Order: sequence, then structure tokens, then C-alpha cells
Amino acid sequence: MPSTLPETPFDPTVPDHRRDAVLLSTFFVRFAFGLTVSVFAAYLTGSRAGLGGADIGTVGWVTAAAPIGEFSTVLLSGLHADRYGRFPVLFAGILGAAGLFFAISFTQSAVPLVVLNLVYGVASGAILAASLAVIADGTAADRRGLEMGRFDAVNLLGWIVGFAVGFAALGTLPISDLPWLFRGGAALLAVGFVVAFWLARGVRETRHLRSFQFEVLVKAIAQRDILLVTMPWLVIYMLIGTAFVFLGSASTAIGVPALWLGAAIGIGGGLLLFTQPFYGRLADRYGRWRLMVVGVFGFLLVLAGVAAAGHYGPRPEIVGVIAVGAIAALAYGPSALAALTDASRHLTRATTMSVYSLAISLGMLLGLLLSTQLYDHYNLFGLDVFFLAVGAGLTVLTVIRGFDVRSGRVAA
Repeated sequence: MPSTLPETPFDPTVPDHRRDAVLLSTFFVRFAFGLTVSVFAAYLTGSRAGLGGADIGTVGWVTAAAPIGEFSTVLLSGLHADRYGRFPVLFAGILGAAGLFFAISFTQSAVPLVVLNLVYGVASGAILAASLAVIADGTAADRRGLEMGRFDAVNLLGWIVGFAVGFAALGTLPISDLPWLFRGGAALLAVGFVVAFWLARGVRETRHLRSFQFEVLVKAIAQRDILLVTMPWLVIYMLIGTAFVFLGSASTAIGVPALWLGAAIGIGGGLLLFTQPFYGRLADRYGRWRLMVVGVFGFLLVLAGVAAAGHYGPRPEIVGVIAVGAIAALAYGPSALAALTDASRHLTRATTMSVYSLAISLGMLLGLLLSTQLYDHYNLFGLDVFFLAVGAGLTVLTVIRGFDVRSGRVAA
């Protein structure tokens, strides 16, 4: 049954500098979030040492506020981007994120930080939905993997660089100077706004919706092809949300200096600029499905390695398994984003692409809350159960999509 929604056409006139604008803005907002979550534990507790049960529960709730704000509003941000244009939504998100990040630097109380982080999540979702729509609008089908690989590289690199800078700061700065990290992040967001506004000046956009259509939301969320692409992201970001909370305190507990950890994360993140476009090219050439399977297998290796490290410590062979798994896991992002763009051809695109942001923010939220509560009550056994559930979820969703590919229901 053909869709009754307006088809979002491929626009070959979208120039490279418009895509550059959204890549820059995406990097800056993810950098800000990575920086935030890496130092929130020390910022809230006034200590860079490992976290106790009560502390980690508080940090989990404060950090979870941003994903709550993002997943609860991002579909509406997508609707706005389809009705009023991509760039008005994008610029409003960047300016809002800069102001909120600056405000965070003036309080270390949990309650106002929850509120500020919540609204920051709204801005973050608006940026992501509008950015993905701009790239998808101007990318031909045979280059979607490559362009989405570039986006995925910048998106992940922003988080990782922010995470690395935050850990390096924890190893060098006194706790009293941490507010300056947030102010610096706000300044970077402001610079990102100026650069993006300059690159996108003079843009005249087509309105894909003349009114708010909740039918668009229902179709974007409920379409089987979109669900089977985005649900694994939800599960994957449950794992990433867990890493954001536990990695810093775990490194402290086993004696890894925060400065070393930050440098290692930053160097590893730089590889994304090569791996993600490469995986995207492979997805364009060999099909989205094959690269998605490689990515899921990589995540399963990471889960097994992290669980083993929790019991036996960071032995070289365990670190090797995690490293190999992490490199393979990177294949999922470009291929799945390209598959989501393929599925959005007969749907209003910004709203459809915002389902990606919905999935990752909800996954981040669930990962933060479930893992911290399980650890609080059951210690390492609780984390083992969590990792096992994540791995099982990824496997089941991958098998279901495999049946759809084999039956011809969705393209490979």
C-alpha cells in the first residue's frame, strides 16, 4: 500500500558547504555532551576518586536528564524541521545548547543540573534531526553510506573528544576549576553557530509539511523497516551510556591515570575519520545488511571483553578482544544510517531521521539508569546480567532483520 505522505525527493543542488555546516554543528554539540558526562561525577561529588553506590545513582539521574529531554521531544523537532526548514531548527538548537552549557557552569547542585541537562537534551535532539535531514536530502542513493559515514564519524568523534578532554582535565585540573570546562564548551558551541550560520547563509528551503501531521510521527515510528534499523541502536546506546558513567571511576579503581585514559580515547577517536567513511563505502558497494552484521558482531565481542575485564582485570588478551570488537562495531553506524535514509524516501525525512535520535537518546537513558541501579544493588553480577541482556537483544534484532532481507521484504 503506497504511503499517503509527501515523498521527500533527492535534492542534487545541496552544496557541500551546507553539509559542512551540519557536520560542524553536530561535532560541537556532541563534544559538549561528552565533556559534560565525563566530568559530572567529579563535578557533583567534589571528588575524582571512585564512586560509591549513592553517588553513582545521583550521577546516573543527572546525566540521564539530557537523553530524557532528547527522546521526549526529538520527533517534534523533526516535524518542525519538515514544516519550517532544516536550518531554523538547527540554529535554534545550537544557540540553546550554548546558553544552557554556560548556565551549567554556575551550579553544582543536582536539581538545577537535572533541569538544565533536560533542556540541553531538547536542543541536542533538534540539532541531530535537522542535520541528518540536510545530509539525506542532498545525497544520492549510491553515496548514502559514504556521506552517512562522514556524519557518523563527526557525531562519534564529538562525543569521544569531549570525553577525552574531560578525562584529561580530571587528571590535571583541581575540582574547583571544572566550571571553566563548561564555559569553554559554551564558547565552542557559539563558534560552531557562527561558522554554521556563515556556511549556510542565503539558503532557501522547501517546506515539506504545511501543517503538523501526527500521522507522520506514527508512520515514522511504526514502520517495520525503520524499527529493525533503529532498535539495535537503542540497545547499543544502552551500552554506551553505561560506559560514560563507569569508565572514569573504573580506571581510577584499577590505577589508570585519567590523563592517560583521555589521551588513549582521543587517539582512538581520531581513527573514526578514516573508518566510518570506509565502512560507508563498503555499505554502498556490498549492501547495508552485511555491514550491519559486522557491526553487531563487533559489539558482541566488546560486551564479552568488558564482562571479562570486570572479573579478571585489563589483561592484554582481553584488551585485544575489546579493541578488535570496537573496530568491527564501528561498521554499524554508517550502514544503518544509510538504510534509514533508504527507508525514508516515502516519508517526510526530518521526522523519519529523528527516530535515530529517539533511539540513541532512549538507549542512553535506559543504559544509564539500568546499569547504575543494577550495580548499586548487585555489583558486578548486576552488570553481567545487563551485558547479557544487551547482547541477546542485539542478536535477536539482527536475526529478525536477516529474515526480512532473505525474504526480499527489505533491501540488503
